[in-house]
Amino acid sequence: MKKYLLFAFITFISVSIQAQHIKFEEYNLDNGLHVILHKDNTAPVVAVSVSYRVGSKNEDSTRIGFTHFLEHLLFEESKSINREKYFKSIEKNRGNNNLNTNIDRTYHYETFPSNKLEKGIWLESQRMMLAKIDSIEVDSQSKIVKDKKSINCNNQGYRSFLGETAKHMYKTHPYKWTTVESIDYLNDVQLDEFINFYHTYYVPNNAVLTIAGDFNIEETKAWVKDYFGSIARGKKEIIRQNIKEPFLTAQIVDTIYDSSILIPAVLVTYRTPKQTDRDAYVINLINDILSNGTSSIIYKQIVEKDQLAKQSASFITAGEDYSTLTFFGLLAKGKNMDNLLEAIDKEIDKMRNSFISKEKYDKEMNQLELNFISKNRKMEGVAESLSNYYLFFNNTKLINTEIDLYRSITIKDIKRVANKYLKKERRVVLYYYPKK
Repeated sequence: MKKYLLFAFITFISVSIQAQHIKFEEYNLDNGLHVILHKDNTAPVVAVSVSYRVGSKNEDSTRIGFTHFLEHLLFEESKSINREKYFKSIEKNRGNNNLNTNIDRTYHYETFPSNKLEKGIWLESQRMMLAKIDSIEVDSQSKIVKDKKSINCNNQGYRSFLGETAKHMYKTHPYKWTTVESIDYLNDVQLDEFINFYHTYYVPNNAVLTIAGDFNIEETKAWVKDYFGSIARGKKEIIRQNIKEPFLTAQIVDTIYDSSILIPAVLVTYRTPKQTDRDAYVINLINDILSNGTSSIIYKQIVEKDQLAKQSASFITAGEDYSTLTFFGLLAKGKNMDNLLEAIDKEIDKMRNSFISKEKYDKEMNQLELNFISKNRKMEGVAESLSNYYLFFNNTKLINTEIDLYRSITIKDIKRVANKYLKKERRVVLYYYPKK
């Protein structure tokens, strides 16, 4: 009976994934804007997103934080619509919106009822064409960013590990600073510098417009042409640096004393391959097996069995050039930090030195396939996936075929990749303690 249920479960997954096939159309406008359209009439909702291939790594080392600052500027208003009207327009049309910036990309999106699609397309075109970057707006946002930074510095806790790790992991590559970095530059920067940065990177030929949901194809193409087609192509050449960062040759250990935390913790970070590398897919699976969720190997060992940690987790920071995998353990009361690290290392070493069981492999692959399905259940998820696959993989079709890359991973691959990347001499270990 159990075998039958397992077979039925696997069959259900396979059928679901086949039914998940996402159709899309993509093309370029004359100004270089790449457009991706995915029509899905199952629900009266539509998502509009614009990705710009610019992140903190594109900043000058003496002007770090530009992308974060422009995120604030672009979120506020344009020359054609002020902040209050912008948000009221979204609210009035029963929409929602958000944006984020990381090391490689800046991403904006709105979701609306499908009959309000034209409004969403217009709003994003205004952000691209008519961003309001003047001395009044810059001064206003400078104060906001400084206040936000001050608040975060007093209450950021373990989140500072990204910056603390990066400065040890990278010596030459611009990943050595994070998106939210020093605000010191704000006192020295000239208005023209913000304007030049905007006109270099936030242009049609450095962007992807993705629309996913319930809409009419021909009508939508006409709106895209009307609102985006007249935006001028960027005139400045975008220089893509190819900076190579050698692996660490010796483990780096640092201790952070933080007044905003109450419980000690250890964070162990390994540098892993860029997100487009096949081994990066293996790392994703290794992460799931070792430390993703309460059924993972590390959680069950160090939290439930040994009770060395109150909580454990892991994080992958996927990058266009390099990625990282971090294991996190929150120390249990009365326990020793070195013992906690040893316990985490013990489970990592098992994966490096032996093969996982077929049962564990099958379980994780089934869960991975379910996660692959759920990632694209909502239209904003589909829009973001399509955008990323084009922007960084140069292969939008991966939205349907990426699962085959995971299915090609073998148990031998897992052991091989663990041995290649999860080496102690290639990692950064951070001990976090409360500052008294």
